[in-house]
Amino acid sequence: MKNRLLWPVLALVALLVLNVVVTPSFFSLRLQDGHLYGSLIDILRNGAPTLLIALGMTLVIATRGIDLSVGAVAAIAGAVTCTYIASGGDAWIGMGLALVLCGVLGLWNGFLVSVLGIQPIIATLVLMTAGRGIAMLITEGQIVTVDSPTFREVGAGFVVLPIAILISLAVLGLVALVTRRTALGMLIESVGVNPSASRLAGVRARTIIWTVYVFAALCAAVAGLMISSNVSAADANNAGLWIEMDAILAVVIGGTSLAGGRYSLTGTLLGALIIQTLTTTVYTIGIAPEITLVFKAIVVIAVCLLQAQVRIRVRGVRGKQGVPA
Repeated sequence: MKNRLLWPVLALVALLVLNVVVTPSFFSLRLQDGHLYGSLIDILRNGAPTLLIALGMTLVIATRGIDLSVGAVAAIAGAVTCTYIASGGDAWIGMGLALVLCGVLGLWNGFLVSVLGIQPIIATLVLMTAGRGIAMLITEGQIVTVDSPTFREVGAGFVVLPIAILISLAVLGLVALVTRRTALGMLIESVGVNPSASRLAGVRARTIIWTVYVFAALCAAVAGLMISSNVSAADANNAGLWIEMDAILAVVIGGTSLAGGRYSLTGTLLGALIIQTLTTTVYTIGIAPEITLVFKAIVVIAVCLLQAQVRIRVRGVRGKQGVPA
């Protein structure tokens, strides 16, 4: 695990050093009106939605799956909440409705994958495509703006630190506790390593797969609430656009294999920080935002190649140790 996290840590450190060179005050923090501000805080706050979605994606990928619909689900969550608030409804009820609907969408993905046996990339591509249309129908193709202090707190509120950061860290801690202190994490890994063998061993593989897809959808819903809350508006066309790619990149950079099985929540956290720091770095240097995807691809390729070299060395050492004298 330590070898797996070495290169992501070095990549993150390199990006932070580059930012310090470009902006000497990069690490500066200031406390104003009880709120903590600074470039590092901005990275953590802006990266909170990506981290949330990446956490759900980590568990999905650990079961040999993938969820391409999380960006669309995030857009639906924002659309439902803002439309409900704009019609005079309570913000808490609106957010609750969004979570329930997105949970149902997660059940739908889990049904397609675990019951009908459709390949995860195809099953979730259905909702990825239709989800944007659903969000557009909810908002009637308009950007729905709201003025709700309660809703604004989710993405733009502070309790010393931005509330978005606190929510994402709380979810990270909860997932780590549940998956590493109970048998759930081992069951998820067993389904990812060999679904058929896990079923024969008595593991309810379908239930596990269903659970991780629902969890991924709920994470996407909360991320969508953060995104919409931050601007007090629902933009069905752009909210959460390409965030599924950022989440997958974060998981891969963190060392979790797309083949399923073992996963790393710490690695996912590092991956999300790398993705958001890279985005901030591109903006700071003055490069056009449209080029960000190219830089993300370069970083991912570099980290994955370095990780592959480490794995090859480890396998070589194990092979030599297994050869009889």
